[in-house]
Amino acid sequence: MGAKLILLLQYFSLSVFAMVLTMALTEANSKRANWGDETVPYTMGKEKMTRLHFYFHDVITGKNPVAVQIAEAPGTNSSPSRFGAMFMIDDPLTEYPHPRSRLVGRAQGFYGHSGINEESLTMGMSLVFTGNKKFNGSTISVISRNPIEHTERELAIVGGTGYFRFARGYISGKTYRVSGPDAIVEYNCTIVHY
Repeated sequence: MGAKLILLLQYFSLSVFAMVLTMALTEANSKRANWGDETVPYTMGKEKMTRLHFYFHDVITGKNPVAVQIAEAPGTNSSPSRFGAMFMIDDPLTEYPHPRSRLVGRAQGFYGHSGINEESLTMGMSLVFTGNKKFNGSTISVISRNPIEHTERELAIVGGTGYFRFARGYISGKTYRVSGPDAIVEYNCTIVHY
């Protein structure tokens, strides 16, 4: 009789535990919206436009490169446009063209040589700003084609974080100096954000 009673109590305890757990999970789930059930009206606020001017330093050579090749296609080395070469970057952004001028941020991301018949990059990068309290830690996201042989070109700003949340706009890029594969590019950003 004792063993049967112990088994019965264990079964009863397990059943009660399962019921309580089921009720608790049901209650928790009923209070939480499903992943797509929450849509509420939202007012973005007043739009602002910010203009920034700085220099992008892409250094592939030397003891401390900030752009490193991470992949290449079978024909990259025989291609005049380096088609298929992929680079990861952490390029400094400075106030003036001299590499030792004040650092205002970093360009972190990647670019790939995407033109077969011309020097053209496809770039995906975040420009992370550190130059002042107002923009510190804020980013703008860029994904764009960059025909680097053109004197002037535009890159698309597709998003942002922090001060530049919901950003859109463009960057006018103009090559300031080229030394072998290394380059300094002047950037003028027009950023629309909330």
